Amino acid sequence: MHSDPIADLLTRIRNALMAGKPSVDVPSSNLKRDILKIFVEEGFIKKFVIVDDGKQGIIKIMLKYHDSAPVINGLQKVSTPGRRNYSGAKQIPKVLNGLGMAIVSTSKGVVTDKVARKLNCGGEVLCKVW
Repeated sequence: MHSDPIADLLTRIRNALMAGKPSVDVPSSNLKRDILKIFVEEGFIKKFVIVDDGKQGIIKIMLKYHDSAPVINGLQKVSTPGRRNYSGAKQIPKVLNGLGMAIVSTSKGVVTDKVARKLNCGGEVLCKVW
């Protein structure tokens, strides 16, 4: 039993990238799918496929490399079950002065920090990617 499924997702991706694996499998959930959709749109991973295993399902993530170096240089969990991190639209952190991105869970769905600022909608800052 994982108490923090998003931290588990980020750790599995980070470990697979450090090992040079082409793909990684994680247990499926709607929040993870929303986060991975943003990763695909922003070009951090190639794609992901949902595999039905008769239970909750498995997400197979195809990782992305450029000249045998991982595209993702860093993943950091911001909000944890023990210490939630909420930000207003004006206080959402910029990651590496805009070179990276923060993923925010808002009332309008899971979006990037730039989209949350454009919608003028704050929320829970889930993680940072660069």
